[in-house]
Amino acid sequence: MNLPKRAEDAHANLAAAFNTGDVATVMNMYDTTGIIVPEPGKPVSGHAKFEESIKAILSIKGKMEIKTVYCMQAGDIALGRSEWSITDGDEVKISANGIEVMKQQADGIWKIVIDQAFGAEANLVA
Repeated sequence: MNLPKRAEDAHANLAAAFNTGDVATVMNMYDTTGIIVPEPGKPVSGHAKFEESIKAILSIKGKMEIKTVYCMQAGDIALGRSEWSITDGDEVKISANGIEVMKQQADGIWKIVIDQAFGAEANLVA
């Protein structure tokens, strides 16, 4: 699997990982000590909950696309804003605007520490 060596590549790498359909490949994109929000208002943490969330998202059949709106980096921390969707042909299964916090690992690879998949939605209430 091609893991991102630049923070600005994390979104494209994450979409590519999801499109493999392989849980282990997607899990490699994350620091599972962090937080993932697989559905609005339901943050989870820890390896088991991450894996459960990834499996649920992968159960949505279709192709994931992630557009990077911006990526700001300060040292080994980066903040990304994304527009993402899962489509099956012309049918949009799900789409949202996300916010992601990434951290560069000792080996130079960037992992997502916080994935608030619905964090940039205008009607989101924390």
